[in-house]
Amino acid sequence: MRSDSEFDLIARYFSWPAPAGMLGVGDDCALLPVSHGFQMAVSSDMLVEGQHFFADVDPADLGYKALAVNLSDLAAMGARPVACTLALSIPRIDHDWLKAFSEGFQTLSRQAQCPLVGGDTTRNPAGVVISVTVMGEVRRNHALRRDAAKVGDDIWVTGHLGSAELALRMLQGRLPADAARLAAARPVLERPWPRLRFGQRLAGMAHAALDISDGLLQDLGHILRASQCGADLTFDRIPAAPVLDGLDEALRRDMILAGGDCYELCFTASPKRREQIQATARLLDVPVSRIGVVVRGDALRVLDADDNPLPHGPGGYDHFRAAGTP
Repeated sequence: MRSDSEFDLIARYFSWPAPAGMLGVGDDCALLPVSHGFQMAVSSDMLVEGQHFFADVDPADLGYKALAVNLSDLAAMGARPVACTLALSIPRIDHDWLKAFSEGFQTLSRQAQCPLVGGDTTRNPAGVVISVTVMGEVRRNHALRRDAAKVGDDIWVTGHLGSAELALRMLQGRLPADAARLAAARPVLERPWPRLRFGQRLAGMAHAALDISDGLLQDLGHILRASQCGADLTFDRIPAAPVLDGLDEALRRDMILAGGDCYELCFTASPKRREQIQATARLLDVPVSRIGVVVRGDALRVLDADDNPLPHGPGGYDHFRAAGTP
């Protein structure tokens, strides 16, 4: 007879061996080492059914993304993953769902060398709630903090922007369905790849950084406010996802500037670091684009090729203003 207690579920789906030198799942606390001369970096994110993901999402993709969005925070700080914990609340026991979710989570856990060392499971009749905490380490005084941008810094982004937002709007029915575009954009929404190796190389090279989870303008705004400065962005330099080609220009601009869920890095660095950044990007095969400059004041301007301001909304996602499905 199959036992379905909380502890049986943990043992069956989430008890993976911890690396040597760690104490993982099965005790009151995990025990983790920290390298000499390093600081611990810790981040938590919560994913709520109906708010951050659709009820019918592939559970393997959901398990993968639950860890990916947290690892992206470590990348934005320049930290190397050490371990993670998972708290999972579900309305009922569905072994097929749990198996797929576990496999998706473990796939990225292995790829990122971020072992699961603890957590919790509970029942929640209202739907699935996932909370992941990641722990990493970064060399002391090398963390990429939001308050470290300097006037005159270049502003950079990795990858291409807008495809996750396109997929989301199509899945929500806010844009007409287009099978070819959705097929190209959906993997970016459901299986984003955190820029861990590149973020670790940026530590000590860049000044400030964050990952783009809520939209370029909104997230860059966090750096600017913390650093007490402004920015001028050149729109044509911002790397748009090719899947946006041919769309209405105003719609395309909005998805590039305000679209979240892509988990690319936005960072600032001295112009003296340009060649080093580009060489590192080539070495790791990471696309990077220099999109603007940090300026005095508190304004965030988006400019056309002739330095004329382009209209744009505040952009970005807010958990308490947003309504409806993810």
